[in-house]
Amino acid sequence: MNHYTKEEVLQLIEEQDVEFIRLQFTDYRGNLKNIAITSRQLQEVLENGAKFDAAIVDRFPNIEGLERYLEPDFNTFEIFPWRPQQGKVARLLCDTLLEDGTPSDGNPRLALKKVVERAAKMGYRIYINPDLEFFLFDTDEQAGPTTSTGERAGYFDVGPLDCGENARRDIVMSLEAMGINVNSSHHEAAPAQHEIDLSRTEALEAADNIQTARLAVRTLAKRHGLHGTFMPKPLFGENGSGLHLHIYLEKDGRDLFYNPEDDYRLSPEAYGFIAGLTEHLQGACAFTNPLVNSYKRLVDGFDAPVYIAWSAVNRNQMIRVSMGAKEGESRLELRSPDGASNPYLMLAAVLSAGLDGIEKNLQAPHPIDDNIREMTPDERMLLGIRKLPETLIEAVEALEKDPLFREVMGNTIISRYLTIKHQEWDEYRIQVSEWELKEYLNRY
Repeated sequence: MNHYTKEEVLQLIEEQDVEFIRLQFTDYRGNLKNIAITSRQLQEVLENGAKFDAAIVDRFPNIEGLERYLEPDFNTFEIFPWRPQQGKVARLLCDTLLEDGTPSDGNPRLALKKVVERAAKMGYRIYINPDLEFFLFDTDEQAGPTTSTGERAGYFDVGPLDCGENARRDIVMSLEAMGINVNSSHHEAAPAQHEIDLSRTEALEAADNIQTARLAVRTLAKRHGLHGTFMPKPLFGENGSGLHLHIYLEKDGRDLFYNPEDDYRLSPEAYGFIAGLTEHLQGACAFTNPLVNSYKRLVDGFDAPVYIAWSAVNRNQMIRVSMGAKEGESRLELRSPDGASNPYLMLAAVLSAGLDGIEKNLQAPHPIDDNIREMTPDERMLLGIRKLPETLIEAVEALEKDPLFREVMGNTIISRYLTIKHQEWDEYRIQVSEWELKEYLNRY
């Protein structure tokens, strides 16, 4: 992560011939927004702030007093490598402030900051490396999005089977140019599906990197005549796209998940973290899997987890434990989230759940190494195995029942987020789908 001061950012802008600066922030839905200014305006913005109407951005037009100011995080200054190199374009990620300069209680990035601060008070540093899956589809004659693709490539295939490898290469090179290290990239299982794995960073930087990577994918895909999408399940009968989270916990530079004396080489903190995840993940699903479409990915038969369980042996369980052969290699992989999530709220929910398990000394369930999908309902019930929510409204109702997230994120975020998701569900449930027309129109 960069460590810039305001003066250093101003100097970089002058030295690098930066003409435009995009002051970017994230709304509740996880969409990146921005106000663009010229370099000549930056000094004034830094002194007085850039004002915007949060009521319009977050679609709460009847709520008064939602004028907010953007406060740039200087450490997030980066120049877009895909923009012209004469009169360059840079970005600064921003937090939102009230008129009196205090942090806004409806700021998703601030919600994650608070969880990171909570972990720091416990003596912990949390690191994340995310695996982002996405599709690169063809576009129509008007350059609009489609779900069409001419390729039939599969897992780890190469060109010419992999028709998106040139676009993926440009995405990776652009991320590296912006200081975001990429561990690897490859074609995924479904046609036109790809994965880019980012290197591990501290939690807030990981969320920032996810936002930047999504922007890079969509922007550079378009330059290749493709449409990049993180929609969780765009194709019927094919695997959906997830956002796997590899989670590391350290204290005083020591791997806190590692215990060489344990059968699974896991520490009490690791078991507590697993326990917190399994306890709270049904409610957290409203953040980790935020769309109606998210739950069409979380079904049997397509590699996505369906049941709340963990294992160090079965790679298909929701929580996959990597038993480090030595200290520094232990991690927990959460496989249920998807790339449509707001990364700040998603990580705030996941990490607060895990920390709650440690704080309250919750007991982790026994690992499940067998294939849960082959068990009968009675066998699953006997083992205490619960399912993830099957629909968005189930996840929303689970969120409403779990007081942890209101305690961690505050009333403003939870109340407005629930309003948005209830509206989304209501809009969805009154639609008439193609399946219904095909199934019912002629028959009835």
